[in-house]
Amino acid sequence: MRIAVLKEQALGETRVAATPETVKKFTALGAVVAVEAGAGAFASITDEAFADAGAIVGSAADTVKGADIVLGVQAPDVAALSGAAKGAWVAASFDPFGQKGRVEAYAKAGLEALSMEFMPRITRAQSMDVLSSQSNLSGYKAVLAAADTYGRAFPMMMTAAGTVSAAKAFIMGVGVAGLQAIATAKRLGAQVSATDVRSATKEQIQSLGAKPIFVESVEGIEGEGSGGYATEMSDEYKKAQAELVSSHIAKQDIVITTALIPGRAAPVLITDAQIATMKPGSVIFDLAVAQGGNVEGSVADQVVDRHGVKIIGYSNTPAQLPADASALFSRNLYNFLNAFWDKEAGKPVLDEEIGDAVRLTQGGAVVNERLKGG
Repeated sequence: MRIAVLKEQALGETRVAATPETVKKFTALGAVVAVEAGAGAFASITDEAFADAGAIVGSAADTVKGADIVLGVQAPDVAALSGAAKGAWVAASFDPFGQKGRVEAYAKAGLEALSMEFMPRITRAQSMDVLSSQSNLSGYKAVLAAADTYGRAFPMMMTAAGTVSAAKAFIMGVGVAGLQAIATAKRLGAQVSATDVRSATKEQIQSLGAKPIFVESVEGIEGEGSGGYATEMSDEYKKAQAELVSSHIAKQDIVITTALIPGRAAPVLITDAQIATMKPGSVIFDLAVAQGGNVEGSVADQVVDRHGVKIIGYSNTPAQLPADASALFSRNLYNFLNAFWDKEAGKPVLDEEIGDAVRLTQGGAVVNERLKGG
């Protein structure tokens, strides 16, 4: 069993799909691990560290030659996998809804694409969930970036020269990223409030010491979709939410937006008119900017100034923390393969529940029901 780890080729991608820690673990399972030279450079992992852990370090062609499994952060182009074994697995992030052409190319090449984004949100798959591990870091980084851009301090400070008021931070969307954003903003000393379309998150917000801001006038809307993801809301709810947010956002110094709906463009949460009500010098961090954005006018990797408010957001937020993001992502991949490792066969054998959920292509065809249904 040969496992290959290639250097990421996507623009701005600093992460790597393996670390010396996971190389040792795969080697202990009996696998041969090959890593392309320079793959861990941006994540502060040297070729020597990979070699010391037991990996074979070489060129891209040598690394992928005969590989049974290829690990990636973002799925490599099919052309980069020409030397892999027939029917090789590729476990990585595929952006299946946005990159259907790439998925079809994998099918045509006879590769088995395993999309880590499609990992089901069930208890036994929590340690394999790359969306959660990377979103956790994204929520943290969003607050730090906003604090760095904000021209004032976060905590209240009482000094001989007078008192500095605490910043007011508002988190919109309380998934994994939002919860970490709340916790980080609290640790920095801000007055934190948060909202979400899922009513069940109110207790989570309160447990972190933040103030929940929820629509109370519209009954019977829970906003909870399959797998714990948020769903598209009714027009009635959207109107009520917009009115609530408009009145609240005008008082905020920092706003972090995190709302995403799988398979769709990010919903717009903040309009230009709402931005205009905010105080000059306020900062909005749009964590969904790469998927279309939650904030009207946001542009990935640029600071946009609208009405004196700075709007920021990264096209790849986890890549801003490459060492930790790589460590978590690589553990997710190891946990995934290790959970199904058959010692007698010397390779992983996937079950139906998780295997069918993450498998995009097999036997020359696109087989995932979520894609075939779309």
